[in-house]
Amino acid sequence: MVMLGAHMSIAGGYHKAVEAAAALDMDVVQVFTKNNNQWRAKAISIAEAEAFREAVARTGVTHPLSHSSYLINLAAPDGELWEKSIAAMVVELERAEQFGIAYVVMHPGAYTTSSEEAGLARIAAALDEVHQRRPQAQTQVLLENTAGQGSNLGWKFEHLAAILAQVKLPERLGVCFDTCHAFAAGYPFSARRDYLATMKTFDQVVGLDRIRAFHLNDSKRELGSRVDRHEHIGRGQLGLEPFRHLLNDRRFRKVPMYLETPKEDLDGEPGDQVNLRTLRELVAKAK
Repeated sequence: MVMLGAHMSIAGGYHKAVEAAAALDMDVVQVFTKNNNQWRAKAISIAEAEAFREAVARTGVTHPLSHSSYLINLAAPDGELWEKSIAAMVVELERAEQFGIAYVVMHPGAYTTSSEEAGLARIAAALDEVHQRRPQAQTQVLLENTAGQGSNLGWKFEHLAAILAQVKLPERLGVCFDTCHAFAAGYPFSARRDYLATMKTFDQVVGLDRIRAFHLNDSKRELGSRVDRHEHIGRGQLGLEPFRHLLNDRRFRKVPMYLETPKEDLDGEPGDQVNLRTLRELVAKAK
């Protein structure tokens, strides 16, 4: 059985995201544990953490996932920003662990004024430092593949492989695979042969066993655009077929999948509800 959910707002309390996911019949949920566009964060109280854990147990929504702040840049050549990003990533892991969240998704980073090679080495060194500061952490980091805008790293599967090869504890890392980002980065999905070829390439370069989560997003922009713009499922440049291939790939039946599509209503219904129904219909119609 495919596990589907979405990124949900924590407005009104962290537990509200879980309850909102359950109200839309989601299997899984993704959250921010702090404002994703600010460095500072209010401490999580024991009551807040317990309410979140209780909501997960009560609703049956499983595999809560956290996404780290967009301000974090572990590839930064600037020493001050790099150190600040490392400290912020440690906090992200600490906060996730308070909620019993197993994974924190992270965009690898942007090399800005340095180079791809230097940026990748910088990310690996930063992750080593994060792991050193949190030696007993249960929560792990998931590297997310990116669309490749500007100097952002992670759009080539080889970037992810390079980071995994350079860190001292690669067993403490996994991957979150984003469909929009991969498509925008130039990896085709639509025809079944293209989907299989892309997944074969990922397996050879990184390893399919590294994938711990999927972000399911259509793309507003075309294949290879290197532009990160999410669209509703089946209403963008990917169309429905890539999601049909993925949802019916038995290799990923136990990997949770999360929507990050726009939140506006579609045809008078919540967008998440429409997108989930679209995805579930693709599974139901599979031969």
